[in-house]
Order: sequence, then structure tokens, then C-alpha cells
Amino acid sequence: MADLAQPETLGPALGGITKVFLYAEQRGLDGFLTHAREAGVEHIVLLSAAGADPNSDDAITRLHGEAEQTVADSGIAWTFLRPGGFATNRLLWADTIRAEGVVREAFPESQSALIHEADIAAVALHALTEAGHDGTGYTLTGPQSLTVRQQAELIGEAIDRPVQVELQDLDDYRRSLSLSLSGWSAEIVEARIRRIAALVDHPAPTTDTVREVTGRPARTFADWAADHASDFV
Repeated sequence: MADLAQPETLGPALGGITKVFLYAEQRGLDGFLTHAREAGVEHIVLLSAAGADPNSDDAITRLHGEAEQTVADSGIAWTFLRPGGFATNRLLWADTIRAEGVVREAFPESQSALIHEADIAAVALHALTEAGHDGTGYTLTGPQSLTVRQQAELIGEAIDRPVQVELQDLDDYRRSLSLSLSGWSAEIVEARIRRIAALVDHPAPTTDTVREVTGRPARTFADWAADHASDFV
């Protein structure tokens, strides 16, 4: 097993490997890239984030942008996958939906075009196994912008049980977000809150990149809810 925090594990793990799928985590990234070059890795597909920019004022997009820059400067061919919100983040609602049939959120009218993890994987597979993806950054979203309330309703339909949305106090929301993002800085938590607040009553942008790369449309949030119904009951 390879662990970015334990550089001594990287050399053996990379033996004979020519292509790598990697998360944009700066800690340990330089060491990984050194071992990757020594092992002859030819291509890295990096899981980054929409809007990644090393010069961004937003802590989240800056973090991912810095990781992208580090990979781009490594001399190894790259492809950047830049998803927006992950549908799997809604699993944070699972405990309260199971126990109470309730979602508590500070911004229930905030919108997002969440992407199914299977679509990220599908694009990654194409980038890793086909020619023509080197030097490309793909922004990935689900096909539709939905509010928190609409997402909760779709989970309710998937589990055949109503799911209510309750307005959460902002300080309580901040504390719960800090717990769910354990290990992230307060700056990132605040950046996440600002981003969610900015999308209240504003549709999130969508792309058709999943279809363009894979040949099939991105899965809907309803698809994701159905696939994960067992997590909420």
C-alpha cells in the first residue's frame, strides 16, 4: 500500500506503473512526484476541483490550483478532472434522515449540480486508457442544478419516505461542517460557507463534459439517490 505521508512506501508501489489516478493533496505531493519520475510514470490523472486556481482568494480553489501547478511543473503528462460538488457529500445527511427524516441546512435554497461518483470514475477511466487527454482540464458536473430542498425531496422519493428540510442556525452549521471536514482549516470551512451562500437562489453552472468524454450523459441526482437509497434507511 502506498501512503503519500510515508515516502518510503511509494517506490515499491510504483514499480511497473505507467499511469496514476491521484487526489490533489499537497501534503506529500512533491515526494510522490519525485518517486513517480524515478519509476517512469508517464501520465497522472489528478482529481482536482472546479475553478482550481493557485492565485484564487478562495481557499478551496487555491489549494487545488496549487496542486495542479505542482503536477504540471513535474514534467509528467497530466489530465485534470475538476468536479464541482460531489453527490456523495449528501451522505452527511444519512444519520438524521435515518433517525428523524430530517435534513438540517443553513442555506436550503442554495443550488448545486452535484456529480455522481461513477461519472467521475468513468471520465478518469477514459483519461487513463485512451490517447488524447494529456494537458486537458475537464470541469465535471451533474446535468441539473437543484436546491438543497429538491435534493432532499429526491432522496425521499428514493426511500419512499418524506424528508423534511429544517433551517439550521449558522453557528451550528459551521460547527457541523467543521466536524465533517475534520483535518481541514477554518479558512476552508469559511470558504465552503461563502460558496454555498453565494448560490442561494442562483443556479449552479453545469457542463456536458461527461457526455463529451464518455459518450453517455451524466447521471442525475435522482439516479444517485436511488443508487444510495440503502444508506438512508
